[in-house]
Amino acid sequence: MTKRTAHATGARLADTAGALTAKAGLEGRARARAAGLKDKAGVLTVHLREGATRAGHQTQDRAAKGGHTAQERLLKARHALRERASRAGHVVRERVVWVRHAVRERAMRGGHAVRERAMRAGHVVRERSGRAGHLASEKAAGAGRTAEERTSRSRRAVVRAARRHPRRALAGGAALAAGVAAVVARVLRRSPRG
Repeated sequence: MTKRTAHATGARLADTAGALTAKAGLEGRARARAAGLKDKAGVLTVHLREGATRAGHQTQDRAAKGGHTAQERLLKARHALRERASRAGHVVRERVVWVRHAVRERAMRGGHAVRERAMRAGHVVRERSGRAGHLASEKAAGAGRTAEERTSRSRRAVVRAARRHPRRALAGGAALAAGVAAVVARVLRRSPRG
């Protein structure tokens, strides 16, 4: 082998060794960078899970509070409806007593025919007052049941949504509160004013 050939071979080997060293350095840096990115991804995943868990708990808490508030409002509305029905029945009974008394006085003055009419009138008034009180009680009970069913359905739907999609459930909590308020407002609007 000549000097020139040996020198050229040595130069090529040096270039090859340098290229391999550079390549090994790049691979090492790439591996280090990949490991760093993997660690960052792990940390971000933990943060995201914690955030989602927190959001889910907050949504469930808000949904529970909203349901509790709705039940309180429903109970107050039902109580108010019952009181109004009771007052209406009491007023009707007082009027019946007064009418009966007036009719009795007239019957005593007017004789047997007037007494019969008075008894019939008293019977009719009693029936009407009984029907009025019964209808008012039925309306109050029906309105209470309807509002309770709607509240229960809404609450179940919100809790299911909160478990499946915690972020979307935050918006659902606000919609639930608005729905409950609308139901209570409708119940109060339909109830007879006392």
